[in-house]
Amino acid sequence: MAAVLNLRSWLSRRRYLVGLAILCCTAVVLGNLVAWPQPPIRLTMLTSALDAEQGRSLVAAFEAKNPDIKIDVIEGPTGSNAIEDLYTTSFLLGGSPYDLVMMDVVWLPKFAAAGWLLDLTDQIPAADLADFMPADLDGGRYNGKLYRLPIRSDAQLLFYRQDWLEQAGIQPPETFDDLIAASQQLQQAGTTKWGYVWQGRQFEGLTAVFVDVLAGYGGFWVNPKTLEVGLDRPEAVEAVQFLRRTIEQGVSPPGVSNYQHEDARRLFQAGEAAFMHNWPYAYPLSNADDSPIKGKFAIKTMVHAPGLTSAACLGGWGLGVAKSTAHPEAALRVAQFYASPEAQRLSSLENGYLPTRRSLYSDSEIVAKYPYFPSMMGVVEKAVLRPPIAQYAQASDILQRYLSAAITNRMDAEAAMMAAATETRALLARN
Repeated sequence: MAAVLNLRSWLSRRRYLVGLAILCCTAVVLGNLVAWPQPPIRLTMLTSALDAEQGRSLVAAFEAKNPDIKIDVIEGPTGSNAIEDLYTTSFLLGGSPYDLVMMDVVWLPKFAAAGWLLDLTDQIPAADLADFMPADLDGGRYNGKLYRLPIRSDAQLLFYRQDWLEQAGIQPPETFDDLIAASQQLQQAGTTKWGYVWQGRQFEGLTAVFVDVLAGYGGFWVNPKTLEVGLDRPEAVEAVQFLRRTIEQGVSPPGVSNYQHEDARRLFQAGEAAFMHNWPYAYPLSNADDSPIKGKFAIKTMVHAPGLTSAACLGGWGLGVAKSTAHPEAALRVAQFYASPEAQRLSSLENGYLPTRRSLYSDSEIVAKYPYFPSMMGVVEKAVLRPPIAQYAQASDILQRYLSAAITNRMDAEAAMMAAATETRALLARN
């Protein structure tokens, strides 16, 4: 009997010890979970080197509020075309490393049509969209669905030397002929070497310049609803002839046919040109403390044909979520933050970017730093969106080739535009 009691006692103590051991192990595991929190989600995004540098404050602001998410910004080339190519290649190869897609407005149709982006239509409450500028929001839609949240806007402008015009008694130009006449008057007086500088190189910048001039003549490129092509209409030919005339008459330098944005800005900022066609990014740079033209220039919308109105090509960037991301909810949080009033306000104050939200155009601190902002809201609202078609990249390439041929006298303007229209129609028919 005593042996049985001893066995029971031993078994009881053993069960107690085993239970105690299990309890201790459980406590250790739970303790480790508490002591070692889950690592943050890491999201990747490809941008230009300039955007990566200027966007450091946004990354820091987001991560401070969202310690569970880290943003890895991959620095790409400077040119937007090269960034687009890298995104495109990564998606075509499959297994793209990018969770977020930083997009120029003209990439959206291609990326959405290819199925590379997450549909955000039902993810964003209507109340959250109400403050956005309609044109910027439309730039993020394809076939009625929202794929991109606009984080900064852009609309091309005509910069001019206000001091020179006032000294010469010249009013800021309103028409294409006014621009040429004012340039020639200042050149003949020895005030300036060149009149009007713009982007004539065969790249997307040339397309954007042409969109402004074409709209100023009352023309159109492609009607996205009917796919009608307007490149061989008289208005398009007149637009090309104006650009070529600026070179032929010595208003623009011969090398303008190879200029990009920075080439034009440097010449204007150095005091060697009276007028410049460029994006608003050039304003804070030209008005910096070390700029020789600080406080001497002003901006306005691009000139137009008599009886018509000015137009500005709509630019701007936005964030979309890659359909292939393993973290769609976290990526959407980043996109919403970048599009928020807080983030856009920071970006405007630090870098002079135009916001996509109406409320920020009257923000007292922003207006104090950039007095021209309130007038820009009307420009953006009336801006011209480049054709939102899935074949945009190919259509722009066609246009660039024939524009370049026309402005460098390798083709007659009318023949160039007829050829561009024919190829564009063929492209749209194939697709």
